[in-house]
Amino acid sequence: MTLSIRPATPADVGLIADLIRALADYEKLLDQVRFDEAVLGEKLFGARPYAEVVIGEIDGAPQGFALFFHNFSTFEGKPGIYLEDLFVRPEARGSGLGKALLSHLAALAVERDCARLEWSVLDWNEPSIGFYKALGARLMDEWTIMRVDGTALAQLGEGAARLAEKV
Repeated sequence: MTLSIRPATPADVGLIADLIRALADYEKLLDQVRFDEAVLGEKLFGARPYAEVVIGEIDGAPQGFALFFHNFSTFEGKPGIYLEDLFVRPEARGSGLGKALLSHLAALAVERDCARLEWSVLDWNEPSIGFYKALGARLMDEWTIMRVDGTALAQLGEGAARLAEKV
């Protein structure tokens, strides 16, 4: 068995979309997947890419992916890598591909002089939490994720427009 990690290309957009849907299905969130593949391709491979993707293969067959982007730590004064999604198909779990994907990202973080590699995990996903802890990851229990989306995001953005009008 041969494991390999390669950067995704525009030709992989359909594969990436399938892997995202498989991840969402695993996380019981498939009903929340709303992307358009053409827009996904543009956001990943267009003039201003917003994220990067690597594909994990076993014997040349795509079996997983990691989608990530840079963030920035003001306290460290350095960038970090934020892992948005990591997924290995169920039939490929236990092969070492998940660890290979994370190791690849850790090596990129070191190569790019990043302060850290971080991600979120669903609190019910005990198998993944155990896997991550075994690799040396630690839970950041003192932090709570906040999110503004949908109508609330639009309303908050409108507030900026109103402020600009007053100036």
